[in-house]
Amino acid sequence: MGKTRTWFRNAIQLKGSVVGEVFPRTVICALFAVLVTVLQLAGYQLEVPILTNLLPSIVLSLLLVFRTNTAYERFWEGRKAWGSLISNSRNLARLMLVAISEDYLLDRQTKVEAMRLLPAFAIATKQHLRHAPVDSQLEDLLTPRQLQELKTVNVPPLLIALWLNTYLQNCFEKGNLDRYQLTEMCRMLADMVTAVGICERIQRTPIPLAYAIHLKQLLLIYCLSLPFQMVAKMGWYTVPLTALIGFTLLGIEEIGNQIEDPFGNDPNDLPLDDLCNIMIRNIDDLIRLNEPKQYAN
Repeated sequence: MGKTRTWFRNAIQLKGSVVGEVFPRTVICALFAVLVTVLQLAGYQLEVPILTNLLPSIVLSLLLVFRTNTAYERFWEGRKAWGSLISNSRNLARLMLVAISEDYLLDRQTKVEAMRLLPAFAIATKQHLRHAPVDSQLEDLLTPRQLQELKTVNVPPLLIALWLNTYLQNCFEKGNLDRYQLTEMCRMLADMVTAVGICERIQRTPIPLAYAIHLKQLLLIYCLSLPFQMVAKMGWYTVPLTALIGFTLLGIEEIGNQIEDPFGNDPNDLPLDDLCNIMIRNIDDLIRLNEPKQYAN
């Protein structure tokens, strides 16, 4: 019973839906259907049977298949990239705790500061993809000097990756890390940087403009042709049927528009804020559960 209530609640939910964007276009289609119906009832023969078979096949194949599949593929690829970023961050944090030896208290403090760079990397990536400035979200994870330095670069996560790389190299040179562990950690860090590149590629490669325009034109033609297909047999029922079909197709097109760049703040975008908060909690848990030992003076 609970699932049934949830289904109906989701069906009538406006937040996160495309009703607001699609409704004005649906009204235009309905008004056009009213005009066609009035003219048909006034004696004008406006039915065009050929439209029933020709246009739907073009619109449905190009719009529903191409638009929906390509938009969702971009959405899912972005989610996989963020999944890879989080997974590699967790594994890198785990290896840093276990593999990097701590001979002095300063070693422990430096390691903790380096581990906090991992959630900082995720937050900086989120802000970079949203074209947002470096802000207070990073204050608890970075030193004031690092925060100021981060504000001067064009790709903040790349600078954080450089800091991590430098820390790992220093650990190797001091003998706190062996060559094989260094190689594995650097590979994970490289995969994190690769995930950022994947997200940038998705964001900076929009659906070709010619496709976007052509699909909108075909959709408009189809929606405006609906009254001519139905008016002779359906009469005034043509208006609500046109509105319903138009709402369905326009809604699919709008969903494609919203999810093709999944890194923003819209309800249908990826929950990047939640993913970054998960990263912070994961790293804090690892640091807290890995109790420091007694160090040499």
